[in-house]
Amino acid sequence: MTNTEAHDPQRTTGGDDHRPARRVVVIGGSLAGLLAAQALAGHAGTVTVVERDRYPDGPGHRSGVPQDRHTHVLLESGQQAMETLLPGILDEMREHGARRVGTPGDICQWQNGRWFRRTPATTHFLSASRGLTDWVVRRRVLAGPRVGTVQGAEVTGLVGDARRVRGVRLRERGAAAGRQEERVLEADLVVDASGRSSRAPAWLAAIGAEPPHEERLETGLAYSTRFYRAAAGAADGAALGVYVVPNPDQPLGGLLLPLEDDRWIVTLSGLRGSEPPTDEDGFLDFTTRLPHPLLHDWLRKAEPVSAAHGFRGTANVRRRYDRPGRRPAGFLATGEALCAFNPIYGQGMSVAALSAVALRDALADPRRTPTTHRVQQALSAAAQQAWDISAGADKNMPGATGNVLRPRAVDRPADWYMKRLQERACGNPEIGAVFRDVLSLIAPASALFAPAVARAVLFGPEPEAPVEPPLQQETPAA
Repeated sequence: MTNTEAHDPQRTTGGDDHRPARRVVVIGGSLAGLLAAQALAGHAGTVTVVERDRYPDGPGHRSGVPQDRHTHVLLESGQQAMETLLPGILDEMREHGARRVGTPGDICQWQNGRWFRRTPATTHFLSASRGLTDWVVRRRVLAGPRVGTVQGAEVTGLVGDARRVRGVRLRERGAAAGRQEERVLEADLVVDASGRSSRAPAWLAAIGAEPPHEERLETGLAYSTRFYRAAAGAADGAALGVYVVPNPDQPLGGLLLPLEDDRWIVTLSGLRGSEPPTDEDGFLDFTTRLPHPLLHDWLRKAEPVSAAHGFRGTANVRRRYDRPGRRPAGFLATGEALCAFNPIYGQGMSVAALSAVALRDALADPRRTPTTHRVQQALSAAAQQAWDISAGADKNMPGATGNVLRPRAVDRPADWYMKRLQERACGNPEIGAVFRDVLSLIAPASALFAPAVARAVLFGPEPEAPVEPPLQQETPAA
């Protein structure tokens, strides 16, 4: 594919009012779409977000975000990216109750048969309901003068041909759907942020373009989530959360975190054949199968304030729009329409924010013409490390299936090294800090192989770790 400066509608106007305004359409008004719209607002005359739902007035559930009743965290990298796009947004989230949780200091974490020491936190994440996060971001983005919405309408296809996309076709949803015909919304640039169920590959094929190759890796993981209020005194002096991390030898997981409005969220996970139930007794009984009764004991005393909700769409899916192919100028994919991760690793919102920053920076780069292909490569690169973490861990889980499971010669020593590193991360604060930085996407994976880390992993003894869950933080050494 070749996109030239003269003919690529991705060529942007920046802030030059003497150049023609650009019309951008973003398909999907969830977090990835809203943040992409914010990034594009500085490079377009108008940005129109097309959303199948109608937004609620506040931070409520929305059917277009089927996983919004489950645990969502904003990693350190995602916080930095979101603050870059929307200055002051983190303070606003905390003002509305989002909780700042430090690791490892605030979490009782079990992984690979060991409890982590609760040494002082080296990274922090924000814990809030997905509804709250979306609402706070939505208010900020839609307050901008260049961003508007078309709500209650779904995109049915692309307008254009294999050389260039010129807009989208829309159809009203709900009561008006049967009374109105499809209409065209013209655009110089279309950004697909419609999520992991994106239909863009079929739309591209329909206009004579080449759909992307799709990589897929699935463990069959399912999870169930319920909201609670803690028993009186349950959190006094104790950890802010509990995290039982699954692994190939113990594939069941559990997570407890605080939310806004004095609520707590509990998510249980299991692989194919060990799915956590959604009935009240089954949800509680599932926690007896975890390697320690800590979470079970907490739940027995807590007050449920919601039903349990299940979710099964957890495959890692990557669409290789970054690879060469017969694809039109003026079309980009971002968010889970581009790269969707197993949600258990908590990366999705952070990658959406990182991708929006990558989009903004690629468009503003004075050194290179921002052709469609170059910008798409930047978006794909923004998701690369999270994909390596998620798919890299899942390929070792029992029963994993997919077309990216082919073993490579480098995998065996790398897996051996990572196993040793994780065994030492729980008790060695220095290794643990680097490990968390990489998982939080604020340090590159190469940091795990830095000389000091490699020496400790390869030649250092396996450090002692707590035998029982450490209910109190360690006091820093004087």
